[in-house]
Amino acid sequence: MRPLEIAVAGCGPAGLAAALLLHRAGHRVTLYDRFEAPEPIGSGLMIQPTGQAVLAALGLEDELIARGARIDRLVGWAGKRTVLDVRYDCLRGKRFGIGIHRATLFALMHDAARAAGIRFVTGHEITGCEPRGDGRVLTFADRAVTRPYQLVVDALGARSRLRGETGRALAYGALWASLDWPDAGFDTAALQQRYRAARVMAGVLPIGTPPGFERPQAAFFWSLRADRLEAWRAAGLARWKAEVLALWPETAPLIDQIADPDQLTFARYAHRTLAAPCELAMIHIGDAWHATSPQLGQGANMALLDAWALARALDGASADLARALNRAVALRRRHVRLYQALSLLLTPVYQSDGRLVPWLRDWLVGPLSRTWPVPQIQAAMVSGLVANPLRRLGL
Repeated sequence: MRPLEIAVAGCGPAGLAAALLLHRAGHRVTLYDRFEAPEPIGSGLMIQPTGQAVLAALGLEDELIARGARIDRLVGWAGKRTVLDVRYDCLRGKRFGIGIHRATLFALMHDAARAAGIRFVTGHEITGCEPRGDGRVLTFADRAVTRPYQLVVDALGARSRLRGETGRALAYGALWASLDWPDAGFDTAALQQRYRAARVMAGVLPIGTPPGFERPQAAFFWSLRADRLEAWRAAGLARWKAEVLALWPETAPLIDQIADPDQLTFARYAHRTLAAPCELAMIHIGDAWHATSPQLGQGANMALLDAWALARALDGASADLARALNRAVALRRRHVRLYQALSLLLTPVYQSDGRLVPWLRDWLVGPLSRTWPVPQIQAAMVSGLVANPLRRLGL
C-alpha cells in the first residue's frame, strides 16, 4: 500500500504500538492525545507472551524485561484452600509474564516513538471524528479541527468518543495503588490473590521500579462494587484497612503505606465489543473495539496484537484501504471473540455477589487445576495463547 497520512488517537499501548509499526512501514503518522506532558498514571498490568511478541518485534523486549518483574505463577487462596495455581512452566518454551507499571510501559514506548521522529500533538481533548471526502478529520473540545487524514486509528480506550455506545458497565471494579514492595512475605515472581467468595478479591503484583520511583513497587488491588464506592469513602480508611488485614494479615506492610484515600484509584470495569470496528477511513483497536474485565489480564496484550494486525494488513494490501482494514479485523476477530467470551464467563467467578459459583470454584475447580490437562489449559488461557494468535499474525 502507498504511504498514507494517518492520525492515531490515543497514546496508550494500542496507539503507541500502532504508531511505531505504521511509521516503520513508511506511513506518515501523527499521534494525538489530551495530555500536556507525560506523567505516571494508573498502576500495574501483566504483559503476557502475546504482548511480549509484539514488543520483541519492536525491539523493546529486553528493556521491558529489565524494567518489569518476571512472573512465573498466579496463585490464589480462599481461606487456607488454594483455588488458583497457574504456572507458566506448564507451557512449551520458556514462557512467563511480566508485571509492569503502566507508566513504565508508556515511557518505554513513548521514548521509542519520540526517537523514531513520530509527530505528537498533545493538549487537545478529542471529541469526534468526521468524514471529509475519502478521509476523516478529528475534532477537539476547543472546536479545533485537524487537516484531513486518509486513516484514523481510534486507540482511545473503553471511553472513546469516536464510536457509538455499546455493551454495558460491569457491577464491580477495583481500587488500585502502587506501593513499595515489602521486604518479606510475598513471592517476587508471582501474582498473589486472596478471595472471600466472589464479593472480595485482593491481589499483590510485583511491577518492577517505575519511572520516578526509587524502590521496586507492588500493585495492590481490592475489588469493590461500583455502587458501594461512596459508602466505602464514607466508612473511612481505618475500617477498610481492618477488613483487608482480616482477609490477608500479611499485607500489613503494604496497607501501612496508605495514609490517604486518594492514594487509591478506583477503576470501573465494562464489557463492550463493537460488532463492526471498521468505518470509512477509520478503525477502532484495543479497548475502543473490545473492553472487558481484567480477570485474564489481556487488555494491553490484545491492544498490542491489534496494532500488529493493522500494520500487517496494510503492509500486505493493495491500494484498497477498506479491504485492508477488514483484513486487520479478520486477523483478530476469532481471538477477540474467544477472550471476550472467556472474560465474561470468568467475571462472576471472581467478582460477583453469587454464592454457588465461588463455592464451586473453591471446592471443585481448585482440585481440578492440579489434574492434567487442566494446568496446561489454564496456563494457555492466562498467557493469551489459546487459538494460537501468534501464528496467525506471523509472530
